[in-house]
Amino acid sequence: MQSSPASTLRRAHRGVVATFALVGVVNGILAARLPGLAAKLGLDTGDVGLVILSWGVAATVTMQCMRWIVAALGNRLLLRVGTPLITVAVGLIALSSSFPLLLAAAAGFGVASGIAEAMMNAQGSLVERRAGRPLMNGFHAGWSAGAVTGGLLAVLLAALDVSYTASVLGVAAVAFPLALAVGWSYLDEPAEKEEATHRRNLPGVVYLIGVVAFLALLIEGLVADWSGLFLVRDLRTTEAVAAIAYPAYELATFSGRLFGDRLRLRYGSRSILAVAGTTTALGVLLVVLAPSAVWAIAGFGLTGLAVCVVVPLCMSLAGALAPGRPDAAIAQVSAIGYAGLLVGPVLIGFVAEATSLRIGIATAIAVALLITAASSRIPQRLPAEPEFASEAAGTPAGVGHDSSQAPRQP
Repeated sequence: MQSSPASTLRRAHRGVVATFALVGVVNGILAARLPGLAAKLGLDTGDVGLVILSWGVAATVTMQCMRWIVAALGNRLLLRVGTPLITVAVGLIALSSSFPLLLAAAAGFGVASGIAEAMMNAQGSLVERRAGRPLMNGFHAGWSAGAVTGGLLAVLLAALDVSYTASVLGVAAVAFPLALAVGWSYLDEPAEKEEATHRRNLPGVVYLIGVVAFLALLIEGLVADWSGLFLVRDLRTTEAVAAIAYPAYELATFSGRLFGDRLRLRYGSRSILAVAGTTTALGVLLVVLAPSAVWAIAGFGLTGLAVCVVVPLCMSLAGALAPGRPDAAIAQVSAIGYAGLLVGPVLIGFVAEATSLRIGIATAIAVALLITAASSRIPQRLPAEPEFASEAAGTPAGVGHDSSQAPRQP
């Protein structure tokens, strides 16, 4: 018996949330146990920076390629491949016994992440457009919930003295069959047909949104990759306490994203970005001035609470601003944005080598203020938002019509 359009949409909604959560879990345990990886292979700050560079370059190049590949294959097929590949790559990182093997595994993780991260945002945008209401912050809240789970699991395993290899490999083994199973819930739509002469001519605002995503993800990468090492090496805390920083950050992002879609409806895109950038700068400043681990963790939490709404908003708007080519627009924003995860941690690593990790982290204050500055170039209300206005007024979008027939382009 064929499912109704409404039940298919609900199943896809749950599937996208589950996908974001799975990817969040594996990223959470990788980030929180990074000091364990450094200890296992005897890595110094520069070595860690090279590992992050290997992953980041692979992810960024892959995401840029996704803009054209998705036009031929569609996001459902690519996401069904990319999500399980992430879990395989994480397992290879856990099994790496030397620095060269670790660099290769990190590059593989970057390729898998490049596919999955871009395509799960494209799938989320498709579900959002079919539903006729903003959902992207909710999907990213699933990622945050997964990252919190992975991070707290890392704290527990570190406290129990479970080895880095056993911890990360165990999570990857559990996540792999789940990633395969959830793939059958995704929505399908015809692959985008782009004329060759138009492939480089996405609307200019798409690239601006990509820059804003780049700035936000630079800060997110800083927290993910350096928070634990900062607490251990600068504030002299234990590895178990240091592992709390990342799940605390992700718990804050989860909380913020629960309200992100409502805030977007109420205040508009420009206001959300301006406040997020300024508050993020204050959070990083608290980290830099922190005299103890408690204050630093609080600063990372404030940073997460503020910056968390930026990337979901960017992905949602990208899908709305390129009629007929939402997947290509999201892939392009992903490629620009996720380069921030490459540049940020590597920049911090180089600055930390020359000065100190505290000074390196301080560079993120200027980056956050650039988000505030860039927000002035974003219209207060973009085409994606008037369609959702009924929900802000208390009338659920889609009432009185089949949500599966909602306009595919806001």
